[in-house]
Amino acid sequence: MPAAPHDLDQTFLALPLRALADAALARARALGAEHADFRLERVRSAMWRLRDARTSATSDTTDLGYAVRVVHNGAWGFAAGVDLTMDAAARVAGQAVAMAKLSAKVAEAAGTGTAAPSTSAEGRRWVTGGKVELADEPVHPDRTWVSSYEIDPFGVPDAEKTGLLAEWSARLLAAPGVAHVDAQLLAAQENKFYADTAGTSTTQQRIRLHPELTAVAVDPATGDFESMRTLAPPVGRGWEYLTGGYDWAGELDRMPEHLAEKLRAPSVEPGSYDLVIDPSNLWLTIHESIGHATELDRALGYEAAYAGTSFATFDQLGSLVYGSPIMQVTGDRTVEHGLATVGYDDEGVAAQSWDLIKDGILTGYQLDRRMAKLTGFPRSNGCAYADSPSHVPVQRMANVSLRPAPDGPSTEELIAGVERGIYLVGDRSWSIDMQRYNFQFTQQRAYLVRNGRLAGQLRDVAYQATTTDFWGSMVALGGPQTYVLGGAFNCGKAQPGQIAAVSHGCPSAVFEGVNVLNTTQEAGR
Repeated sequence: MPAAPHDLDQTFLALPLRALADAALARARALGAEHADFRLERVRSAMWRLRDARTSATSDTTDLGYAVRVVHNGAWGFAAGVDLTMDAAARVAGQAVAMAKLSAKVAEAAGTGTAAPSTSAEGRRWVTGGKVELADEPVHPDRTWVSSYEIDPFGVPDAEKTGLLAEWSARLLAAPGVAHVDAQLLAAQENKFYADTAGTSTTQQRIRLHPELTAVAVDPATGDFESMRTLAPPVGRGWEYLTGGYDWAGELDRMPEHLAEKLRAPSVEPGSYDLVIDPSNLWLTIHESIGHATELDRALGYEAAYAGTSFATFDQLGSLVYGSPIMQVTGDRTVEHGLATVGYDDEGVAAQSWDLIKDGILTGYQLDRRMAKLTGFPRSNGCAYADSPSHVPVQRMANVSLRPAPDGPSTEELIAGVERGIYLVGDRSWSIDMQRYNFQFTQQRAYLVRNGRLAGQLRDVAYQATTTDFWGSMVALGGPQTYVLGGAFNCGKAQPGQIAAVSHGCPSAVFEGVNVLNTTQEAGR
């Protein structure tokens, strides 16, 4: 059931939100801006870290400020400030307009119009020349939205947080073979007020948590060591996630045994295997090979500086065979407890859910208002986000998820259908090229599958493929009972760099004939 709704934080509402916005937007209009938006944010981020059940580090910081973004004479302008007075807000708006005027002159002198240069001939057709225009969006006046959670983690005493982490750490340390335990809890509360010259104004509040424990085992005879992390994903939930929203006791009880088995497991024989991939691993492959690849700014070549562009170029929309016909992938800014779930994005666009891949064919992209207008989409799907009041909004990832088979089997049933394969659990390391095409992933645990049964863990396993070959090899999907919403707190993009949290849901799935590497051999050891 959805969590009971919370009220917006009164200390945030007590700030002069509308007065500052009115002063900034009025000044931008007076200076001739075709569009202006104002965004005031208060982002509180905290961390508690323990080493072997003892506190090793804590932090609790708050970033408070506001930004004004304008379109003036077809060019972007942006400025930010921290002085919460009407005069200062108007002055920041003036700086944003001045920046737009300068940007227009620089672009004109460079002969590139008012957009960024592209890295490819196809992309250059879209992102050079012309004026900045934004796709239309209905006006959303006086809207509020609060994410779904029960207990605000910032209302829980620090001693209770570190005490629970210490208790869990001690439980692991008491198990035979566990030499060290690292525990960490990350928490964030994001309050945001947005207003623009069209008349939209939104006030939002989001909570998110990422608890994590890592156990280390050392073989005293050989000096070999292995580590293993909890599989619990980060979530858009509150403190209840640590006290009843996940089977922490069960996972902590099983970890030492899994870790001991991993330490003595044989090294994998490289070759072609059928893979059964658990959601705790597959979410990251979705993130890297689908999530980033279907960001339209990457597909156009507009974004190329941080982690590259995309093989899924715009001319292939509606025709690119991304994967097998059973592949259905959605972009979603609305799913409950999603890390990228919002009511409205940082351009005042209402949250939506839409198809990215349907029956294995590329059918959509993630858009902001600029990218939507540039390529003829009638509307943005709400993917603009800035991680700080001092940063300009950029196109960021929605919750990108692979749908389960409606009446699909359990994970155990998927494994039972594999004669020679490997079952992969938990994410670990990854590598992917600058076009999101050639990749390699490892895992927390890998199990040999022989004649439909698990036959013990393997070490040194990595799977390698190209994006379309990999997703084209998907032959079976688990049912809704296997579906898990995984994700990360630390997706990076843009320069200067920005960090965003994002979730990816998926079921267990089977992939035929995937190339498996032995990482120790690949490293020349």
